[in-house]
Amino acid sequence: MTPIVRRHLFGPGPTNPYPEATEGLARPLLGHLDPAFIAIMDETCDRLREAWGTTNARTLPLSATGSAGMEAAFVNTVTPGDVVVVAVNGLFGQRMCEVARRCGAEVIPVEHRWGTPVDPERVVAAHPSPRVVAAVHAETSTGVRSDIAALGAAVHAAGDALLVVDAVTSIGGLELRADDWGIDVGYAGTQKCLGVAPGLAPFTINDRAFARRVERPQSWYLDLGLLGGYVGEAGAKGGGRTYHHTAPVAMISSLHAGLGRVLDEGLDNVWARHAAAGQALQDGLEAMGLELFAEKGSRLPDLTTVKVPDGVDSAAVRRTMLERYDIEIGAGVGEFAGSVWRIGLMGPNARPDAVTLVLGALAEVLAR
Repeated sequence: MTPIVRRHLFGPGPTNPYPEATEGLARPLLGHLDPAFIAIMDETCDRLREAWGTTNARTLPLSATGSAGMEAAFVNTVTPGDVVVVAVNGLFGQRMCEVARRCGAEVIPVEHRWGTPVDPERVVAAHPSPRVVAAVHAETSTGVRSDIAALGAAVHAAGDALLVVDAVTSIGGLELRADDWGIDVGYAGTQKCLGVAPGLAPFTINDRAFARRVERPQSWYLDLGLLGGYVGEAGAKGGGRTYHHTAPVAMISSLHAGLGRVLDEGLDNVWARHAAAGQALQDGLEAMGLELFAEKGSRLPDLTTVKVPDGVDSAAVRRTMLERYDIEIGAGVGEFAGSVWRIGLMGPNARPDAVTLVLGALAEVLAR
């Protein structure tokens, strides 16, 4: 029998879940059309609106991971020949480009040096009238946060493009205000700062974007016109429902509980807790003589990127951390796969004892 292994998940995700989310996963299973489950779904959508900072009726957990959230954002807004401008400052900006190309878009990538935030002026200047402008709020591959409020203001001042935003590594851990920032379509994941297992994609689309959606997108499963009816327009009271698919009821129960935990603490308090843990980690790494990768002033608090010292075997350090201390930290990606570590303190791991643990273990392994 394979033994149960418990890890400290301090990589780029998934993170260790909140205990409430784990308990939610273990609750008695309900049918996806059971009135008791529908009530849980509706309340989950309400809680997601708070996490997103939106009043959008169509805010719901898509029954798939965050990458499907990305796919849903593009297949529902882009038709062949549409111009899509993508701010690229890491792997997930690159992935946006690929998904948009597969929808037939004319993609205009606005390249930034990895480790730096998005420049709104350069993005807006890339094309006079795109259908969509897309960017990543918290770039998981580089540990950089971009100013989506500034980008949203610039995009909407320049024309009528839809703003699509990846909030996978920010929702539940960083300030996020979809309505105030002009986000038309947003997608995220459950496995990072929300402190829930991977498997759902928190999604939101406003009325403006929904009115301009693709009527028959290439994906039946991710058709927001169909999904809106499935969740009763994401919890609109009194609305009828249409069957679409069998919901992952246990995962939604877990997300419901995890969101409850976050909202009970208060979003401002959760954001502050992540900020404090991230700052303490980054200060500790620099005190050890290590150099941070992301540009100062734009570093994510929940996911820190640190340069591997010269002469150190990145993979060997990560392997020893895992085998000796049950601590997982992540490698870099792309050209930085062997030269950067990614250390995540997300959800329940954004706390002082986790900072002390990972710093102490890394110092001991490096000394060896």
